Amino acid sequence: MNAPAATAPPAAPASLVKRAGLVAAFVALLVITWLPGAAGLPPAGQVMLAILAFAVIVWMTEALDYAVSAVVIGALMIFLLAFVPDAAKPGSADMGTGAALGLALSGFSSSAVALVAAACFIAAAMTATGLDRRIALVVLSKVQARTNHIVIGAMVVGFLLSFIVPSTTARVACLMPIMMGFILAFKVDKRSRFAALLVITAAQTASVWNVGIKTAAAQNMVAVGFLEKQFGTTITWTEWFIAGAPFSALLSVALYFIMTRMLKPEMSEIAGGRATIRAQLEAIGPMSGREWKLLLLVLALLGFWSTEKVLHDFDTSSTTIAAIALMLLPRVGVMDWKESQRGFPWGTVVLFAVGISVGTALLRTEAAPWLARLIVENLGLQNASAFAILMILSLFLIVIHLGFASATALASTMIPIVISVLGAVSTPGINVIGMTMLLQFVISFGFILPVNAPQNMIAYGTDTFEARDFVRTGLVITLVAMLLLVIFALTYWPWMGYMTKPI
Repeated sequence: MNAPAATAPPAAPASLVKRAGLVAAFVALLVITWLPGAAGLPPAGQVMLAILAFAVIVWMTEALDYAVSAVVIGALMIFLLAFVPDAAKPGSADMGTGAALGLALSGFSSSAVALVAAACFIAAAMTATGLDRRIALVVLSKVQARTNHIVIGAMVVGFLLSFIVPSTTARVACLMPIMMGFILAFKVDKRSRFAALLVITAAQTASVWNVGIKTAAAQNMVAVGFLEKQFGTTITWTEWFIAGAPFSALLSVALYFIMTRMLKPEMSEIAGGRATIRAQLEAIGPMSGREWKLLLLVLALLGFWSTEKVLHDFDTSSTTIAAIALMLLPRVGVMDWKESQRGFPWGTVVLFAVGISVGTALLRTEAAPWLARLIVENLGLQNASAFAILMILSLFLIVIHLGFASATALASTMIPIVISVLGAVSTPGINVIGMTMLLQFVISFGFILPVNAPQNMIAYGTDTFEARDFVRTGLVITLVAMLLLVIFALTYWPWMGYMTKPI
C-alpha cells in the first residue's frame, strides 16, 4: 500500500518538466521562425535553426519519447521547409513538400543508418543465443575471488563485448543481470560499496570504450555519416581504433583506480566467489550450435572491420549487412525474423536517421555555417591553434552533454555545427575530418550524471547506489579524461596528423 505513495511524488515534477519542455520547444520554434531574417542566413536556414531549437529543447527535457520526437521533427521539416525557397537555388520558388520530404528523409539513405540497424540485429542475436552472457561468465570464471580482481574481470568483459556487441545499451543490459546475480550469489548487501563499485564500473567501462571502438556506439556512426555526406570519405574501423584505443586504454586504467579508491569495497575477498561464477556457467550448459555459429560470424565480421582498406575495400556497413543476412538464413543462421524483432529498438534507428537528416539540412540550408561563423567570431577561434580549438569545443561539448540523455541526439545536434566551425576557422592545415573524430570522442564523455546516457540509467535502475555516488566518481573520471585529452592533443594526435595536415 505504501509503494504507490512512495513513487508518486517524483512523477509529478517530471511530468511538469516534460509539459513545460514541450511548450518551450514550440514557443522557440515559432519565435525563431517569425524573427526578422538575419544577414547571410537564408529563410530555409532560419527555419532549420527553429527546428534545431525545438529538437534540442525536446531532447534535453525528454518532453517526448525519442522515437516520437524524431517523427515530429521529420514532419516539421517537411511542412515548414515546403514554404521557403531552396537555399541551394537562390531566387527559386518555394521548396514544396516533395523536395522538403526528400531532405527530411535524407538520413535514411546514409550507410551509417544501415550499420546502426544491423548492429541492433547483432545485439538481438547475442541475447537470443545467450552468447553475450556466456562470454561474461567465462571471463569472470577465470578471475580470482578478490574484489579488485572481480572488478577487473567486469571491466575486461565490458571491453571484449565492445568489439562484438555494437550497442552500448545492449552491452550494459546484458551485464547488469550478471552483476546482480553475482551480488546475490555472493550474499553481498545490495546497497554495499562493493555492489555500487561493480555496477558503476561496468557502466562506465562501456562509455570509455565507446571512444576507442568505432562500432561500439551509435553516436560514432552519426559523425561518420556526416563526414561521408559532406566530404565523400569515411574513417575505417582500424583508423578509428588507432586514434581512440590508446586513449580508452589509459582511461580504463584510471577508471579502475578511481573506482576502487573512491568506492573502496568493504571486503577484500569473496568466499567461494569463483565457485559461484563457475556454477552459473555450468548451469547454462555447453555451447549450442547457434552460439558457435554466431561466434564464428562475429569474429569473421570483426576481421573484416579491422582489415578494411588494408586487405579489402568492403566498408563496415556492407560487411555488417552481409553478416546479418547470414544470421537470418534458415539452417545457416542463428535466429528467424520473429525472434530478431523481440525488443528490436526501431525507435533508435528512426531517431538516428532523422538526426542525420536534421544535420544534413542544417548544412544544406546554410544554417550550420551561419551559426559556425557566430561561434568562431564570439569565441575568438578564427586564428586559434588546433589545440585551442579542440580544448574550447571539448569543454563546450562536455558542459552541454549535462543536458542531454542521449549521446546520439547530442551528436546529431552538434557534429554538423562542429564540421562548420572547423571549416570556418583560418588555422593553417587544420584537419577537419580528424578533428571531427576527436570531438566525437568527447561526445562519449557521459560520465557525470545517471541521466547522461541510457547505459547509466540501466545501472541506476539496479538500485545499488545513490546518484551522488555516480556524480562524484563521474566528475573525477571526467577530469582525468580532460587531462588525457590535453596530453593526447599535445603529443599523440598531432604526431599522427589528426589535428593538422602538413602545409
